[in-house]
Amino acid sequence: MRPSSLRPPPLRPPSFSGRLHDARTATAVGRWLGAAFVVCFVTGLISHYLQHPPSWAADSLPARPIWGYRLSQGLHVGTGLAAIVLLLVKLWTVYPRLFTWPPVRGVRHALERLSVAVLVASAVLEVFTGLLNVVEWYPWPFGFIQTHFALAWVVIGSIMLHLAVKAPDIRAHWSRRSPGTRELPAADGPDRRALLLGAGAAIGVVTLATVGQSLTPLKRLDLLAPRHPDIGPMGLPVNRTAAAAGITAEALADWRLEVIGPNPYHLTLDQLRALPHASARLPIACVEGWSVEARWGGVRIADLLARAGAPPGAGLRVTSLETGGAYRVMEMGRDYAEDPLTLLALELHGEVLSADHGYPARIIAPNRPGVLQTKWVTRLEVL
Repeated sequence: MRPSSLRPPPLRPPSFSGRLHDARTATAVGRWLGAAFVVCFVTGLISHYLQHPPSWAADSLPARPIWGYRLSQGLHVGTGLAAIVLLLVKLWTVYPRLFTWPPVRGVRHALERLSVAVLVASAVLEVFTGLLNVVEWYPWPFGFIQTHFALAWVVIGSIMLHLAVKAPDIRAHWSRRSPGTRELPAADGPDRRALLLGAGAAIGVVTLATVGQSLTPLKRLDLLAPRHPDIGPMGLPVNRTAAAAGITAEALADWRLEVIGPNPYHLTLDQLRALPHASARLPIACVEGWSVEARWGGVRIADLLARAGAPPGAGLRVTSLETGGAYRVMEMGRDYAEDPLTLLALELHGEVLSADHGYPARIIAPNRPGVLQTKWVTRLEVL
């Protein structure tokens, strides 16, 4: 055998025709990936504006349905996890395009490649920072909420630009009957179906192994979820413990509730417990995707505000005893403040709140993110 026959073949750029690295496969995966990003974007906007409402919308946020935020945030996290699988498959189908030569064939082509670079970079960063937020690991110096929100607009804008640029190709390969698919090898059909079925199976496994953290009938299957709805103090998960919030026994020893309004007053814990009792079965839903329904008992916020002489339609500012944190002070609009299910909770499942669940008193309200269900409440202020 001649030595030259042992030489490796010269490197050639990968081909973008057939073998699943083709426009038909990319379009098929892209349809589902685009749908996942749209669902994530819409539910993400709901979550962001419930947590950080603009001043003109603060009194218009609805307190019903009581399960609204639980559903929207569960969809947000679930479709975000599915988008990770779809994004990896999509990148695999199109990666040979990265090796096309020459890399730039004109101004239009350069702008197209730049738009794709922005789309890929922002999409990868968006889904993986979202994944790390689910497990509450933040190995970066920037604020997650602001960055994740801004990137969402970059991603959705890049998708729209990409669809506009690639519209002819997408139209040509949207279905098997499209004229553009005739040039693709027929032998690739079974492999393409296998790839799409494999991606669907992976999404199904990821979903079943995580969705139980919010869809409690499937909680026994949540093997990959960072939170289990039954594990935690008093049978409920917590994200921020009393120790992490700086709540000490000394700080609680002389606790009193201060209510500020036209007729301000103070209440000790015994006086608060002596007021008319109310109960509600409400879910507590966290931005990380977990949620669980529980039975809460306490005093209606509307009754406390009425005693302080609050006018109809008044909002509320709530201050926590914790020493720091982005949500130490929280505001709620009139729909929440007037809702009979919004409580200053003193009990959980008929028992006195534990320290980690906000003893001596916490907010529980319908259709509200968990970060706004303020714990260790020490002051209510009529707005």
